[in-house]
Amino acid sequence: MRGRQRIVTMFAVAAALTAVAILGYAIGALNTLELSSLDTRFSIRGSQPSAAKQLVVVRVDQYTFNQSHLRWPFPRRYDADVINVLKHDGAKVIVFDVQFTEPSDTYDDNALINAVAGAGNVVLATDSANPRNGQTAIFGGGSILQQIHASAGDSLLPPDADGKIRRMYYEQDHLQTLSVAAVERYTGHAVSPRDFAGNHAWIDYVGAPGAVTHRSFWNVEQGKVPASVFKGKIVVVGAYDPTLQDVHFTSTTGATPMSGPEVQANAISTILRGFPLQGLGWLGDIALIVVLGMIPPLVNLRWRPLGAFLGAAGLAITFTVATQLLFNSGLIISYTYPLLALVLSSIGALAVNFMAEAFERERVRDVFSRFISQAVVDEVLETSADGTIRLGGVRLESTVLFSDLRGFTSFAETLDPELVIAILNRYLTAMSDAILDHDGTLVAYMGDGIFAVFGAPVGVPDHAERAFAAARDMLEALREFNAWLEAEHDGKGFKMGIGLNTGLVMSGNVGSERRLEYAAIGDTTNTASRLEGMTKGTPFQLFMSDSTHTLLSEPPAELVFVDEFEVRGRQTGVKVWGLVETDVPGMPAKPGQDEAAAEAAT
Repeated sequence: MRGRQRIVTMFAVAAALTAVAILGYAIGALNTLELSSLDTRFSIRGSQPSAAKQLVVVRVDQYTFNQSHLRWPFPRRYDADVINVLKHDGAKVIVFDVQFTEPSDTYDDNALINAVAGAGNVVLATDSANPRNGQTAIFGGGSILQQIHASAGDSLLPPDADGKIRRMYYEQDHLQTLSVAAVERYTGHAVSPRDFAGNHAWIDYVGAPGAVTHRSFWNVEQGKVPASVFKGKIVVVGAYDPTLQDVHFTSTTGATPMSGPEVQANAISTILRGFPLQGLGWLGDIALIVVLGMIPPLVNLRWRPLGAFLGAAGLAITFTVATQLLFNSGLIISYTYPLLALVLSSIGALAVNFMAEAFERERVRDVFSRFISQAVVDEVLETSADGTIRLGGVRLESTVLFSDLRGFTSFAETLDPELVIAILNRYLTAMSDAILDHDGTLVAYMGDGIFAVFGAPVGVPDHAERAFAAARDMLEALREFNAWLEAEHDGKGFKMGIGLNTGLVMSGNVGSERRLEYAAIGDTTNTASRLEGMTKGTPFQLFMSDSTHTLLSEPPAELVFVDEFEVRGRQTGVKVWGLVETDVPGMPAKPGQDEAAAEAAT
């Protein structure tokens, strides 16, 4: 998979996986996790009790039951006593999160109604308003609430799917909710329905249960609470004891539920503070999903898989921190779905990269195995950073081999092209096998000539030994080739020239993205080519430089010193060694042409 195709595929996969995250957002597939992440944000932010300084909760708790020896519901004269105390102590609004929709003892009912009328600032709860007109059955219904200057509010706060209360509503069954009615009574101004997008708003809880100032119902009824606690405040009265079943789990409760009146107090506090928590909206959330979903392919374009993985992990951490900081400042953004898009897109981008590299490695293996032995191919793939064919340039000490078949061109002119190519391919196959069997790299075929290098692209310490062994195998393969040629095509056979030279070689892939070739360049290569050419007109078929000869651990007796020659392109001469072949016409019968010269050379 080439570069442009990889980029297109990576972005296409990222877009598809981002669409999956958007679909999940649209159908609410991970809403439970999303809401849980909101609870975690509350937990990290911590308690803010000062945000509810205008509120006090009067709780019907276990202490009240223990001291009063009463059973629930209490006789309403006790509720009347609490209202009278709170009015006397300066409470600005009294919210009773207790329902008085059914008649009780006439004396007690009248006492409560008179207390509410005397206070003139009471908001009473109900959960059974008439859905057609919002009328309630409090104190028997009708216009009695107007006559005693009281207000009514729906006390129901429907929980989310996981059973936790996180939101409040503006109205239900055409009746304002208890918190809205209480705030309007406290401020004297209407609460706008526009503040409740879709008829609901997030409750900004000030902390865990007990964060709002609270006092026991019994102590208030007995007048044991200082008036300063209630002066100018909104006082919410209601059941706290768990046996009364008005307890709920919220974003800040953990394992301990919060009493209904305290939930109402938090809702009231939220409205009074101008709805501190605002959502980003579905358009903003989707935009966030798209942004986080499309970043991973960009990261993968610049970084390698490990770097891209670490970059994605860093982005996820950054996004998590940003989500919390935005929450602390009052903005709720979707967390789970953008993070899902980021994770899916990152996995997709990495998968595309791994698949692309796997394909590329196979392409490298296929291409390289044609001119490098399998062992060298494996080493190339192990040492290549990304498994691609563009290896980059390296400078290694290597041994370069050049070979050429003498007289083949004139021989080929008398034959049909198909036969020429068949004969040439047989020859090149035999020579290539000899080179590849010794882990040489076939750099190029030049007609019937061969250019190979040993010790590149992967360095090996015995490159000279390998090159010399390959050259000898090539000469042996030539004898077999000549025998075949004589038997099959009445050919006379050929001689060849081989040049070996050792030194620093710069090697790597050259060309363009569309066509690459492996190259080995430098003075070492040029000298090897000159040595091959210098074998013409001599009885030797193999010349090697002194730099190659000195690296042989045990030079054979058949290697003899020839002379020091001037080589075109070099300022200094090259000491040349030749391989004696006793079965080659014109070759000396015994090793060595000049023993003294050989000793001087060594």
